[in-house]
Amino acid sequence: MDNFLYSYQQRINAILEKCLPDAEVVPTDLHHAMRYVVLNGGKRVRAALVYATGEALGVEIDKLDHLAAAVELVHAYSLVHDDLPAMDNDDLRRGKPTCHIAFNEAIAILTGDALQSLAFEMLATQVTAISFEKRLQIVAELAKAIGSTGMVGGQALDLAAETKSINLEELENIHLCKTGALIVASIKLGILASACYDKTTLKALEHFGCAVGLAFQVQDDIIDIESSTEVLGKQQGADRKKHKTTYASLLGIEKSKEYLIELYQKALDYLKEADLIESNLEKLAEFIIRRNH
Repeated sequence: MDNFLYSYQQRINAILEKCLPDAEVVPTDLHHAMRYVVLNGGKRVRAALVYATGEALGVEIDKLDHLAAAVELVHAYSLVHDDLPAMDNDDLRRGKPTCHIAFNEAIAILTGDALQSLAFEMLATQVTAISFEKRLQIVAELAKAIGSTGMVGGQALDLAAETKSINLEELENIHLCKTGALIVASIKLGILASACYDKTTLKALEHFGCAVGLAFQVQDDIIDIESSTEVLGKQQGADRKKHKTTYASLLGIEKSKEYLIELYQKALDYLKEADLIESNLEKLAEFIIRRNH
């Protein structure tokens, strides 16, 4: 693994360890579950995007810690709820039983609720190095990204698509919301922590986020077929068994791989436009398309 990503992971893991309630604090089952899902590994790509964007724009890394933690808490909440029987009904996540299996369905629902609440509490109380006005923008940006026109809306569209055939445009809309919105928000939080107001740079970074967000999902669909349950940490071939439309089922594996490279090249072009081609954002884009889990 690249040293820069490992460094980000170690940093955010330490921040998350501190911000989560102690497992011995009442209600203990809930707090145990929160720690179980958040501290159970993970690539921390969204936190890394906050760090890499902010650093590329001249922000000191310690000013980004709680922004990065907030997006990881939101991401963890989304995974807990996505795994529920009423959603994707998955029993394995990062090589361990999913939250509703390890605890129970009610605790899993409450765990997701509590993690989302904690994310916004942190943004309101811990991001003191950023102006009040910018913090309001950050809260609004993250809230919009995970709401009915963002991540949650994408999950609703994904569930609705399970019962019908959809085309490429409809599939892209699902994943721009379900996966891409939080990825773009992670980049925007890094931007809002900075003093950058150059419209060309800001727009290019937003487009970069959309490209890597789609690339993330395309690679997910590829490795769901080509990797194994042991490597993935979740059930291999789960989407195929549910007859879900994916990039792989719609385009085929080879065309999906070609599209992945096309999205990667678009992402690099946007970084060039922002004059950030040799930043850690470039390394993150490469990691996203080359990962195997």
